Amino acid sequence: MNEEKGIAEQASPLVLEKLAAHHSEALLAQRETRGRVGVVVRKEQAYAVLEYLKTDPELAYTYLVDVTAVDNSQMESELMQFDYARFMVVYQLYSYQGQCRVQVKVPVHENDLSVPSVTGLWRGANWLERETYDMFGINFEGHPELRRILMPDDFEGYPLRKDYPLRGRGERESFNFEKQNV
Repeated sequence: MNEEKGIAEQASPLVLEKLAAHHSEALLAQRETRGRVGVVVRKEQAYAVLEYLKTDPELAYTYLVDVTAVDNSQMESELMQFDYARFMVVYQLYSYQGQCRVQVKVPVHENDLSVPSVTGLWRGANWLERETYDMFGINFEGHPELRRILMPDDFEGYPLRKDYPLRGRGERESFNFEKQNV
C-alpha cells in the first residue's frame, strides 16, 4: 500500500513538469494538493493537452473517469480568476501506469458554450459529454451524436445550471411519462 502511495506522489509532479514543458501556453492555473493534481487550460488548447496526457508514454492517462461541468455563476472569485467564464468543463483522468489522477478544467464563457469533443480520444466520452450537454447546455464540437440523454428531447432548459429554479418550471405537473426519448 505504501508503495502505491509513493508511486502516486512521485507521478504527480511529473505531470505538472511535463505539461509546463510541452503545453505552458495552455496552462492558466495548476495545483497539487495531497498528491492530487489539477490544471486549468485554455479552451483552444484543451484537446491538445488531453491528447498529450493520454498518449505520452510516461504519463499514460488512458482512462477517462468522468466529464462534467460546474456553473460558477454565483462564485465571484472563480469568475474573476478566469475572465468571467461562467462554466468549467471538468475532465477526470486516471493513469493505471502511474496509479494517479489528474483533473483538467476548461473555462467556458456563456456567449460561446462549446468545447472540442474528446470522443476521438476516449470512446467512453460519448455518454459523458451527452450528459453534460443535457444538464448544462455545453456543446461538444465534433461529437458524433450530441443530443439529450436524460431529459426528454422537447425539455427546455438545463437543470444543473444555477439559474434553473430548484422546484423546476412546472415539469412535475406537465411531464409526459409515456413519451420515450428515442
